[in-house]
Amino acid sequence: MSTQSITTLQSPKNISMPRLSLHLEGLALLVSALIIYANQDFSWGTFALYLLVPDLAIIVYAVNQRSGRIVYNIVHSTIFPLALAVFSILNTNSFGLEISLIWLAHIGIDRAAGYGFKYPGSFKDTHFSRI
Repeated sequence: MSTQSITTLQSPKNISMPRLSLHLEGLALLVSALIIYANQDFSWGTFALYLLVPDLAIIVYAVNQRSGRIVYNIVHSTIFPLALAVFSILNTNSFGLEISLIWLAHIGIDRAAGYGFKYPGSFKDTHFSRI
């Protein structure tokens, strides 16, 4: 495959299969979190209040790009909200489960929209591509 073909496949206009899979995984994460959230009868007001909290990591990015990238990537990883969900379920902590589901929904929205982990360089350099 020529360099031209690879470049064309990775451009935002022509989504490659791996990139499409990443978007669909984000959508699946969002839908799953919403279904479980609704099934638990949690407050949609709380959902709206906390949904964008993980994006506060951008404040650190504005102060120091390297530290901001690290904090942003940690906050946008599924590891911590999943760990919080497991811990909350094991300890019957419904608020912890509620927060973890909101957090996972936020990550799902970001991934479905094409926002990913940040690489050194520009804020727009992500594991999806350059946004």
